[in-house]
Parts: sequence; C-alpha cells; structure tokens
Amino acid sequence: MNKTHPGSTPAGGAAPAALLAAFAAALADETRAAICMTLLEGRAWTAGELARITSVAPSTISGHLARLLDVGICVTERQGRHSYVRIADGATARLLDELASHAVPDRDAAHAVPVVAAPDPLARARTCYDHFAGRLGMAVTDAMERRGLLRTDDVFELTEAGRVWCADAGISLAGEGRRRLASSCLDWTERRRHLGGLAGARLCARASAEKWVVRPTGGGRALEVTDAGERAFGELLGLTPEAWSSAAAPGRKTH
Repeated sequence: MNKTHPGSTPAGGAAPAALLAAFAAALADETRAAICMTLLEGRAWTAGELARITSVAPSTISGHLARLLDVGICVTERQGRHSYVRIADGATARLLDELASHAVPDRDAAHAVPVVAAPDPLARARTCYDHFAGRLGMAVTDAMERRGLLRTDDVFELTEAGRVWCADAGISLAGEGRRRLASSCLDWTERRRHLGGLAGARLCARASAEKWVVRPTGGGRALEVTDAGERAFGELLGLTPEAWSSAAAPGRKTH
C-alpha cells in the first residue's frame, strides 16, 4: 500500500499542506478579512466599492482581491460594464461565517454596508431582461429556495418539486433544452443573485399576462405589483407586500 504524509504532493496537484497554508495566509490580513466579512452579507461589490468600505486605496485593493481570488475564496462576476466580487460558493461562505463567529463570539450579524442607490421604483421591482429583479426578484428567489423549489448554492437549479410547482402555478417550461431551466443573474441593486433562465422568464410572463404586475405610467423597466399580484404571490410563495415594498436589513445568507 502506498502511503503519503502531510506535505506530500498528490499527482497533478499542489501539496495539500501548501494549499491549506495558502488558504489560511489569504485570510491572515485585516483588510482581506474585512473584505470577506463584507461579502458575507450575501451581496457582490466592485473593487472600488470594497476599497471604500475597507478604507484602503483602490490601487491596494486589487492586490488583496487577487490573493482571495487565487485561493478560491472569492470569484468575479461580470454584469454589463462592471465586474463584481462575491464569495465563491455556499460552502466557502459557511466556512468563513463559522470562522468569524468563532473569532468574534458576540457577533450577531455581519456589519451593515450600504446598497447602491437607485430610484425606489426600480429598486423595489423591475425586469432584468425578461425576469424579475430588485427586491421583488430577490423575494421570489428566496421564497423558492426556502420551499425547496430552487437550489441556489453555486449553480442555480430547479428541483423536481420546483417543476411540479411551476406546472401547478400554470408556468409552462416547454422549450427546455434551448435555454437553461434556471440560471442566476446578479442584481445590481440587491447585489445578490436572482432567478433567471427559462423558469424566471416564464414566471415573469405569467405574472404580466395575469396583471399581477404592470408597468407604471410612462413605461420603463419598473413594475408595480397589483392587488391581484399581492394575492397571487401570497398564495404561491407565501410572500407579503413587505417583502418587496421596503429594503430589508442586510443579513448573512450562507445557504
């Protein structure tokens, strides 16, 4: 039997001890720790915003982010002209959250940071291409996850229960295969990922057809949830108007 010892190098990869040391070293800096605690709130931020939040120069933040990206703690995500940084996945977020809670026993929540400003109608509810965004989009995504209809850890995936829910709700998934059934899209006001893909588009189309949501006078991407919509979102997902009508306090979302 071949035996290995701590520090030995597996075929085709770096030594496990070296990988662990690099991971730990990436966290062993106050600025990088502050970046991680900011990202634990579940939102994604640009490098410039993280520089402002952590009070370091923009020229300095790039080096810190490079260390976190190199060891897989963070990833970047492109949305339009901007590149955002977020925690790589749910497992990494849980690990960082445990470390933070162990190091700071009286920590009851990640420290709050402001979300990008936007006109309230757009921040409240709008379309992102052909699916819901803003607080309404996040409320729908979170409710589907809580009910076991959607997996949001790493890659978004509609569960079997989610397929049944769509059928019961009159949301056709016909055409699957030409477009991913569920995909994630980074919300530029909430800085978290909301539901896109075929399921997200068909849900939005159903809501529009049934007048659960309407465009305000003057058009644009903003949406208004009607009385019928309030009833429908309540019956289908247990949502109340408070879920999209006002900004919720940032919380730790670690799945």
